[in-house]
Amino acid sequence: MQIAVVGTGYVGLVAAACLAENGHNVIAVDIDVDKIDQLRNSQVPFYEPGLSEMVKRNISSNRLDFTTKLGDAVRDSRVLFIAVGTPFGEDGSADISHVLKVATDVGKILGNETVVVLKSTVPVGTNRVVEKTLSENSKHLVPVVSNPEFLKEGSAVHDFLNPERVVIGADDPQVASMIAELYKPFVRTGNPILIMDPESAELSKYAANAMLATRISFINEIARLCEKVGADVHHIRQVLGTDSRIGSSFLFPGAGYGGSCFPKDVQALIRTGSDAGESLKICEATEAANSEQKLVLFKKIKKYFGDLNGLTLGVWGLAFKPRTDDMREASSIPLIHSLLESGATVKVYDPEALGEARKYLPSNSENLEYCDTANDVCVGSAALVLVTEWNEFREPDFNDIRNLLTKPVIFDGRNIYDPVRLKDMGFDYFGIGRS
Repeated sequence: MQIAVVGTGYVGLVAAACLAENGHNVIAVDIDVDKIDQLRNSQVPFYEPGLSEMVKRNISSNRLDFTTKLGDAVRDSRVLFIAVGTPFGEDGSADISHVLKVATDVGKILGNETVVVLKSTVPVGTNRVVEKTLSENSKHLVPVVSNPEFLKEGSAVHDFLNPERVVIGADDPQVASMIAELYKPFVRTGNPILIMDPESAELSKYAANAMLATRISFINEIARLCEKVGADVHHIRQVLGTDSRIGSSFLFPGAGYGGSCFPKDVQALIRTGSDAGESLKICEATEAANSEQKLVLFKKIKKYFGDLNGLTLGVWGLAFKPRTDDMREASSIPLIHSLLESGATVKVYDPEALGEARKYLPSNSENLEYCDTANDVCVGSAALVLVTEWNEFREPDFNDIRNLLTKPVIFDGRNIYDPVRLKDMGFDYFGIGRS
């Protein structure tokens, strides 16, 4: 099948590559000329495990191509995916202007056999608005399908090829069946393809991410309570995780959640509720708890050292999670800003996100040093602060770390180290909710 994908970010590029991998002819479109030139040379402009190899393989087999010309991609395509960004504003609302711009432009080009699939995360009702926009700009009746993505950064390729479920929102059963056929090769193990109305499909993405974000904020609040009463959140997690009604997923306390999905989707859901006259108090509490959690490491450091002026601190991990270079809403950002504002010098290292980090951290600070290795961070630092739990940080040589630090202090923002072991080695150890 001939497929077009508009947008080559995380969602669009992964979708294009995986559909090409499954034998379809895919052309992906973006207005960013430099990005398209990179992609044509098999250079993926962000880090996602397995994606570069898949892009290169499918370009070589002539199943995947890239262009800046929308008409070249759209005219012969049977299915067109819209996967452009929907950033959120200060009020939490999702900006769908890029989606509507694509709908306006493609409406003037599309033939009468094309189905438009909304892959972007969009507020409830966007499907109808896009359908109206297409009808106003096209000579043909163009069906619109809502098909939200459920990809995790760091495992997006695997998630697309092995989805837990596929959600299809469409009014026309034949159109829904057509898109379901497109996904059937990915669900041969029996995972469901769920067909529903567009509004339910749109809301399902927000509801799923808000639920996961709520679990994270909940366990973080329990971790803070543990510290007050002398309990250990590790034991609490074991109790909760072995309850079949609860399970263990997304119950890892830490320095707060970030990324492109959870913060944006929780805020968008809150705004959707507000627009509908329904206050979503649990979602509001989830967002407030996460904002507070992002400063928990700074508060621990401040409590331990007191005056931070002139102190050097080392930070391991900048991306919002391992296996990605994504810095959007990363917990490292408010932490480092707060440390610098308190007069500290901060040395940082991340296996993949150093380039992206420069876009989010102060560009003119003489007290911020980007390091080439994890050990470089420790040299001359009064403490090591772990923010992102990359695999290379899980089993370091603690003897080396102790010798490189000016004080044997570790602040573990993801609870990946054993407190007893580190205390036996002479470290002052501070985790999240650990006794």
